[in-house]
Amino acid sequence: MQTVNIFWFRRDLRITDNAGLYHALKAGQRVIPLFIFDTTILDKLDNPKDARVTFLHQAIEKLQEQLKTYGSTLVVKYGEPQAIWKELVATYPIQSVFTNHDYEPYAIGRDAQIKEQLAAKKILFHSYKDQVILEKGEVLKADGTPYTVFSPYARKWKAKIASKMTRDKNGQPISFYFKPYPTLKYAANFWQSSPLPIIGLEKMGFKRSTLKFPPATITRGLIKNYDTTRNFPGIQGTSRLGIHFRFGTISIREKALHAQQLNETYLNELIWRDFYSMILAHFPHVVKQPFRKKYERIPWRENEAEFQLWCEGKTGYPIVDAGMRELNATGFMHNRVRMITAGFLTKHLLIDYRLGEAYFAKHLLDFDLASNNGGWQWAAGTGTDAAPYFRIFNPYTQTEKFDKSFEYIQKWIPEYGTPAYPKPMVDHKMARERCLRTFKLALGTN
Repeated sequence: MQTVNIFWFRRDLRITDNAGLYHALKAGQRVIPLFIFDTTILDKLDNPKDARVTFLHQAIEKLQEQLKTYGSTLVVKYGEPQAIWKELVATYPIQSVFTNHDYEPYAIGRDAQIKEQLAAKKILFHSYKDQVILEKGEVLKADGTPYTVFSPYARKWKAKIASKMTRDKNGQPISFYFKPYPTLKYAANFWQSSPLPIIGLEKMGFKRSTLKFPPATITRGLIKNYDTTRNFPGIQGTSRLGIHFRFGTISIREKALHAQQLNETYLNELIWRDFYSMILAHFPHVVKQPFRKKYERIPWRENEAEFQLWCEGKTGYPIVDAGMRELNATGFMHNRVRMITAGFLTKHLLIDYRLGEAYFAKHLLDFDLASNNGGWQWAAGTGTDAAPYFRIFNPYTQTEKFDKSFEYIQKWIPEYGTPAYPKPMVDHKMARERCLRTFKLALGTN
């Protein structure tokens, strides 16, 4: 029997401009497309209506429809990856396995085990960069060490992008790092098969969510005006593409190219993704500990009642409460408001950022470990920053700047301005002074 290659879809759920899939198809063998519903991940989700699983399932169904047009099918498995690969090796005459890098600690360990498992059967395991523009070792200081501050990292990132120019298919100049992979040029090498069934959500213990997912496309105008609209939660001024970047239903290269052409502020947001992915790769301790380890000395307050008020959007600070209610209702929170709500929990209430990080991880549709962890540590002052504990957002001035007409607040807090809305749970001035005092004392600073 003729040998085949397998392409393993993970965080790259698209056929076009897919690095690993391109290399798999170009290799010349028939390519079996594979997706594994990983029970190691799914079993940790305690909400049977977790909308991310619905989004994932819909993306898999869309992939299946696309593959049908090429006479192929997606092989979908449900279970623990090592057991699934043992089954696959026994079923198909596999020569090589292709996939794209995943930088999270669990995925790194999983892939190392699978690679070893396949090597024992003399099957090669090839992995490629796809979900970021520049990865772990591509943007380093002159001495070869990683950057830990964003601004110099971003400058080096942009210089590297500009240093390697080529031409696109129309002869226009384009950075090599933004150039799309012409995956479909080799579409004839897809494994030919009638469509195979996809396991239903119910069989995996989940129910279809009714949440509405943001579209995978945005207007050029939104990107072009991003720097002037992005901070105002009451308008549609951000792309809301996070969930698509998380699951790879769109290409980061395509969006980075558009950003470079249209708006540097939007490009910087994409660079932040690479930065936090790099931080996670070089400093995996951030998953459970502060980036700056001395911040482990911060005596966080353990107050379950106050944490619950924050979770429910009942703090008495309207901009904070609106953000939390938006998150709970939609699985989304505006980026500016994410900073405000995170800063309030960690600075005003002095509650451990890891509790807030875990709450966001459970509720955000666009949850990404590296970006979520990086954002929370930035807000808490424990992360990649020079003098972090002095940065304490004032929710009132943030409201005055970014929701002056209370459009966002009134949308999410219908009882705002009535006796039904709670009084502030903590005084801002007192909370600010307490935070500064606590951080300085714990860190031994003046």
